[in-house]
Amino acid sequence: MKVLAFSDLHMARNRAAELVAASVDADLVIGAGDYCNMRQGLDEAMEMLSGISAPMVLVPGNAESAEELAAAVPDGVHVLHGTGMTVDGLRLFGLGYGVPVTPFGDWSCDLTEAEAAELLNRCPSADILITHAPPKGKGDRTLQGQSIGSSAVRDAVERIQPDFALCGHIHDSWGYRGEIGRTRIANLGPKVNWFEVDP
Repeated sequence: MKVLAFSDLHMARNRAAELVAASVDADLVIGAGDYCNMRQGLDEAMEMLSGISAPMVLVPGNAESAEELAAAVPDGVHVLHGTGMTVDGLRLFGLGYGVPVTPFGDWSCDLTEAEAAELLNRCPSADILITHAPPKGKGDRTLQGQSIGSSAVRDAVERIQPDFALCGHIHDSWGYRGEIGRTRIANLGPKVNWFEVDP
């Protein structure tokens, strides 16, 4: 399957247009959170992506809640948050929000490491793990060199061993590629990212 994946759109209309154009070649489109800005503009962001006809699976970022995202997505788009699904034999599991809790204040949708671990423990296996937060130590570096990813996400990757762990959230690490064991890690960013996956 050809999978098109992105994160952190933040209402960038030019980036959305690139994703829509590329999606004609996709079997599946995955979004790893932060479509709007500070809980504002989610309906507009979803309208920007409405030209995507391929199956689309999204997790919420810390800029939108799971409930807000579920209410805003077009018909047929799936939202995962502590939940999983199968698309054409491909097993997906998703967890949104910032993990650990961010310093951004009341608008930010966040989970503690313990809360994230509880939700991730619902996942026995997956081909692709989709999280907004990156795993600790992989794709989570700020420009100051701080590693601010999630230990709970890393523990889940090590336990589940998916083919791919796709994330976003840490803008300074957009474009990162790495590995944890057999799992390929990608901090996506708001651009066209292609992955080929065998269900």
